[in-house]
Amino acid sequence: MEFDTIAAISTPLGEGAIAIVRLSGNEAIQIADKIFKGVGDKRLKDVPSHTIHYGHIVDPSSGQTVEEVMVTVMRAPKTFTREDVVEINCHGGLFSVNRVLQLVLTNGARLAEPGEFTKRAFLNGRIDLSQAEAVMDLIRAKTDRAMNVALSQMEGRLSKLIRGLRQTILETLAHVEVNIDYPEYDDVEEMTHKMLIEKALYVRDEINKLLQTSQQGKILREGLATVIIGRPNVGKSSLLNSLVHENKAIVTDIPGTTRDVIEEYVNVRGVPLRLIDTAGIRETEDIVERIGVERSREVLKKADLILLVLNYNEELTPEDEQLFEAVKDMDVIVIVNKTDLPQKIDMGRVRELAGNWPIVTTSLLQEKGIDELEEAISSLFFTGAIEAKDLTYVSNSRHIALLHQAKQAVEEAISGIEAGVPIDIVQIDLTRTWELLGEIIGDTVHESLIDQLFSQFCLGK
Repeated sequence: MEFDTIAAISTPLGEGAIAIVRLSGNEAIQIADKIFKGVGDKRLKDVPSHTIHYGHIVDPSSGQTVEEVMVTVMRAPKTFTREDVVEINCHGGLFSVNRVLQLVLTNGARLAEPGEFTKRAFLNGRIDLSQAEAVMDLIRAKTDRAMNVALSQMEGRLSKLIRGLRQTILETLAHVEVNIDYPEYDDVEEMTHKMLIEKALYVRDEINKLLQTSQQGKILREGLATVIIGRPNVGKSSLLNSLVHENKAIVTDIPGTTRDVIEEYVNVRGVPLRLIDTAGIRETEDIVERIGVERSREVLKKADLILLVLNYNEELTPEDEQLFEAVKDMDVIVIVNKTDLPQKIDMGRVRELAGNWPIVTTSLLQEKGIDELEEAISSLFFTGAIEAKDLTYVSNSRHIALLHQAKQAVEEAISGIEAGVPIDIVQIDLTRTWELLGEIIGDTVHESLIDQLFSQFCLGK
């Protein structure tokens, strides 16, 4: 497959030591040669692959020196895109790097679309679709655990497993065809059914193993939507600031200070929390605060984890008990704050309301109890499982949805076999399973979906 030559800035825009303009395509080296002047009139077309060269970028139309650069030349097929790739390393800064990019575009390259370098790596067979998606997961990873999951997927761990399952299905279908077309034994039908049920059960069990990791994997990829709730002035904003280690929320002793929903990503023991501080949920005549309270109620519906904050220095109120009722079917950690003040809360009643939910006591003013809270959050979702090095984690919502569909298809095949449905009907369900698994790695995916996926990438990747 042959494409035109594309170029883009591959480093974040802004001031920095180095900025990189990347070119990829059959004319990448030729275009770079037009604007590069090396020591002793060195030509890039003559240099060995995977070497770096000092020189200057010169505007061919005026002869003016534009930048002092180091240029890396990498020849196909041993590159990320499996095309010729040139990377021009220039000084960081908006003006200098954009000037170099403009010269590259003026001399024959086209500005790359978002994700087009990775898309070419996929289209040229360098990586499959799940590995391509993992590139963006790696860029967006917010914790070391999320990064490790993305790296594992980028290296092809999930792809290898999916390809193995698809091969098992393909071989099974081939054996069934042989047994049907060339029956040599009287009991061929019984043998065929036995083989089908064994292979279908194996595929289903392997899909189930992947889906068992999907909750943790999705949390690592997208973050745990964690909502802090409680009556006004119990310490919700102080809790947000303690976890973020910054003063993001206004903290005062005036009830109703937080009028809106505040979001912040934090790393808690390797678990990414999308931490949401809400307006205190209470009846109020203040119009702005009432809007904030309504938004808080809406946010609750989408939460993965609730941090319910109570005041150690106040008796439980009907509003507190209503909060327990509102989140009764969710994952909740109860935080009893302000233990530096005299106790007025009935801890026995708190334990009764909490049931099996973890209870953590804190004095956020004195920075006590934060470690215990972080441990409770980590233990609630990742007790031991996330540390298992031999597990393949599924973190992508698209992959999870396809695995559920594939599981349903193979279960329909199993039900058909057990009910004595004709083999050709069972084959349809197994073929559907094979196709759905293929969509994960891009073997049976539609072109429109490919375009949509890569459009979400950052420019220059």
